[in-house]
Amino acid sequence: MHTPTVPLPSARAAFGSLIDYAGLFPPAKLSMAEAVAEYEAARRGPHAWMLGRFVVPASRLQELAEAAGGLEPFGLCAIVDVELDVRRWFGAVQRLLGTIGDAKGSMRIEVLEAPLAPLASARDTYDASLGQLAGLAARAGIREPVFAEWPRDERWNDLLPGAMAAAFRSRVGAKIRCGGLMPSAYPSVADVAAFIDAAATEHVPFKATAGLHHPVRHWNEHAGATMHGFLNVLAAASLAQRVSRETLEQIVAEEDPAAFTFDEASLGWRDDRVGMDEIVTARAEALVAFGSCSFNEPVEDLTALSILPRGA
Repeated sequence: MHTPTVPLPSARAAFGSLIDYAGLFPPAKLSMAEAVAEYEAARRGPHAWMLGRFVVPASRLQELAEAAGGLEPFGLCAIVDVELDVRRWFGAVQRLLGTIGDAKGSMRIEVLEAPLAPLASARDTYDASLGQLAGLAARAGIREPVFAEWPRDERWNDLLPGAMAAAFRSRVGAKIRCGGLMPSAYPSVADVAAFIDAAATEHVPFKATAGLHHPVRHWNEHAGATMHGFLNVLAAASLAQRVSRETLEQIVAEEDPAAFTFDEASLGWRDDRVGMDEIVTARAEALVAFGSCSFNEPVEDLTALSILPRGA
């Protein structure tokens, strides 16, 4: 029996440069030297085509430059790591964006991610913060895409449509956190579906992070939570322009790996399929990438599910 060793074109389109490597962050929390070594190994491995950018806090760019000295330059996702204090947020972001702007001459910074501070009052929205973030980036000479993450608090759902519309107006992408170190950090299926739906409605590209090491949603005893799957998020993002919110919730909630299928020219979830053009569009204009502190786990899981061939 012939066993293919080349990924299907649809899988190539779906997973190409999808995984931004975040080995510096919990739960892996590697040292800079260890993380750079793991990233370098992945770059030279058989699944390098799936590897995205190296995720690094802006405050550690100099440390990264020293650890990666002598290596071929690689793409970076710089995190604007600031104290989320309403009174200090603007100045802290301004300083770090200046640092990032200065570092661009010697480092391949391709994407920025920045958290927004909690709102000061119940009357406020994120319109001003998103506009300020875009303005600060422009003044720092940063033309790379910026993705903003706003707090998932008790007002998150109410503010989501307006925040996504403001992100579109400011030409800022969005970021969703799908997990964390505590069970309470995992958003509900409805919250994830609402985020994807709002991003699709406003045509805002987004990134996802945390808790997405595995392809399909499942209960994780160690985490004490049901973890979201990156394949669920990818399929939902690919179908979001033509299915209902209810269907998006069903896709995000799917726990049967067999419900997700790939053939030569399409990705499918149950009876719904998206062709190559839709996959390419979804990766460029919807789910740009997701951050994972492990590169090997997603690859191994996709291989175990026979979505990726062995040796691909």
